[in-house]
Amino acid sequence: MTTTAFVTGASTGFGAAITRRLAADGARVVASARRVDLLVKVATDYPNTVHPLALDVRDRTAVERAIATLPAAFAEIDLLVNNAGLAKGLQPAHDADPDDWDQMLDTNCRGLMYCTRAILPGMVARGRGHVVNVGSVAGTYPYPGGNVYGATKAFVHQFSQNLRSDLHGTGVRVTCVEPGMCGDTEFSTVRFDGDRERADAVYAGMRPLGPADIAEAVSWATSQPAHVNINVIELMPVAQSFAPFQVHRDLPTPA
Repeated sequence: MTTTAFVTGASTGFGAAITRRLAADGARVVASARRVDLLVKVATDYPNTVHPLALDVRDRTAVERAIATLPAAFAEIDLLVNNAGLAKGLQPAHDADPDDWDQMLDTNCRGLMYCTRAILPGMVARGRGHVVNVGSVAGTYPYPGGNVYGATKAFVHQFSQNLRSDLHGTGVRVTCVEPGMCGDTEFSTVRFDGDRERADAVYAGMRPLGPADIAEAVSWATSQPAHVNINVIELMPVAQSFAPFQVHRDLPTPA
């Protein structure tokens, strides 16, 4: 049986790599994102296999309509990859832009919920399916300026765990993939409002993960036998590990 997948944020980065990998693995893929011109470039390499879909996951009505009106060949979704997400800003909470917070909450949390709620009933009715949510190590390990972004990814982790509990006995699987530092995406460029020099500096002098590494993790988790559920995959580049606790010291003023 051919798997039908639905990937959000599929125009670039993780989403494009996941779409290409799933299509290469033999799946039909609905590749969704806001920038349909970039989706078409991905779909061109996989004619009749990748279906490009212009979609803003933050719009619940649009998500529900899109799922309900998919072409027949793509309508029964076996695999949902909730990949759409972003980070905005790196300021401490007392200096952060609330508009950035809203954008992260709307995309990383609400968009993921809307897509899951629209697609999940079909999986449950068929007694099979797999939801893969793309989280982040930022949901587990705090860092200065990670405030709301890290909180949204903690939500993704916990939502995934609670989905597993809700779906007990249905045959539907849930996996949360939580990457560390990953280059060759727009992630840092978006975070720093297009400042490419600042974005590139994040990865200077080290080898980060790449989109293909995340696509490999998704492919592996979703290719396990039906009785096996991979709950969480946490992966980092070798060059990244765990930071020490911050300690602020009030030192005496020199005489």
